[in-house]
Amino acid sequence: MQNIKEKNLDDIGRYMIARRYAKRTITTYRYWLGQFFQFCTRRNLCKYTESSVEYFLSNLSNAKSVSPSTQAIALNAIAFYFKHILQRPFASDLKFNKATRPKKLPVVLTKNEVRRLFQSLSTDMLLPCQLMYGSGLRVMEAVRLRVHDIDFDYKTIRIWNAKGGKHRQVTLAPELLPILRSKIEQAISITKQDLMDPEYNGVWLPSAYDKKHPNAKFDPNWHYLFFAKQLSLDPQSQAIRRHHIDDSTIRKAIKMAGKRAGITKNISCHTLRHSFATHLLESGADIRTVQEQLGHTDVKTTQIYTHVLQRGANSVKSPLSDIIHD
Repeated sequence: MQNIKEKNLDDIGRYMIARRYAKRTITTYRYWLGQFFQFCTRRNLCKYTESSVEYFLSNLSNAKSVSPSTQAIALNAIAFYFKHILQRPFASDLKFNKATRPKKLPVVLTKNEVRRLFQSLSTDMLLPCQLMYGSGLRVMEAVRLRVHDIDFDYKTIRIWNAKGGKHRQVTLAPELLPILRSKIEQAISITKQDLMDPEYNGVWLPSAYDKKHPNAKFDPNWHYLFFAKQLSLDPQSQAIRRHHIDDSTIRKAIKMAGKRAGITKNISCHTLRHSFATHLLESGADIRTVQEQLGHTDVKTTQIYTHVLQRGANSVKSPLSDIIHD
């Protein structure tokens, strides 16, 4: 029989699915809420109080030595639970011991390594990876691109509802325009085939927009650029749709391509975004411009990329260079 804790987590999962939270967010929040419930049970704490939250978060820092980002994710999960499930948002700032482990410096590829990585990717995985590096996209921003997000006239990509719910426009390499036109033609062709299927119920759209424009889900311009190979069942509406490709496909492809290219660095999809920012700064781009391209709220987040500039952090030239070259 399912215990109370598991049932509670299942209910939370269904609540998040109904509101179109990302699968990874649902999995992560369920995990941390499960950890929180277990912690409270073992210590005979009430899991519905802010003091128990403070105790749990402090324990993550003191006993578990988690990173600041991990502690922040746990806090976000519990804050979600209090606000949306209990209908009782935190009344004030929580007081707990904050994790202080220093951030890891980002892994960055050289331009030659990027070139070798691209040469080792399969044809169908190359374009999304080129966009992650060429436009600084996160992997989920890449797979969620729709046909009309590509602006050929101004050579930009429109990113909607990115991290933090923000929108932005990013640069687009003109060398990719012919490939993107071909990809869009494929997406439109597939959409036309799908529309001939009487069971097909269009592409998924945000609920508010879907209600306001009920026919938009059948418009090819709203369909995903990187579309899945098969139609699938929408778990919320039980409608037959064509989703975008799964991000795990790209993640695995990059890992395998990195090995084939002989790259010994521990690379991921985000490595391409890190490399985009670093190479822009290296070429002389203003840090505020890079900040806008990445969608960072605080320029301090962007400044971490200055560590690999040719003259060292913040473009400081080492005095040793003058001595050696004298």
